[in-house]
Amino acid sequence: MPHYRIREAADLLGVSDDTVRRWVDAGDLDVTLDDSGRKVVDGAQLARFATQNAQSPTSDPSGVARSARNRFVGIVTHVVSDTVMSQVEMLCGGQRVVSLMSTEAVRELGLEPGSLAVAVVKATTVIVETPGGIA
Repeated sequence: MPHYRIREAADLLGVSDDTVRRWVDAGDLDVTLDDSGRKVVDGAQLARFATQNAQSPTSDPSGVARSARNRFVGIVTHVVSDTVMSQVEMLCGGQRVVSLMSTEAVRELGLEPGSLAVAVVKATTVIVETPGGIA
């Protein structure tokens, strides 16, 4: 099972390393020492903690019921349009999401940098990668 240093755990959870240390001090996360004497969090425990404490930083403003479970609320950061198609970039919880859509849709939705929007992903294919060298 992988173990993560405090800084790595913080990066994965999108918080500061001080926040992770506070969770450790409060007993919310257990740590052990690695071979070098550094504090590490067990990967399975970190995954459980992340799942239990997951919350969208911004609630979905659309009020629409939908079957897609992957909704990312964010802010539009960049729009590139030609006469037919547009590329819309959003920042959602620190993650960059890019969508290609018709320029007509961009105009109808009023998408421009600074707009609040929800990226909805419904896909049967999701590619999962791991860091190089890990089987």
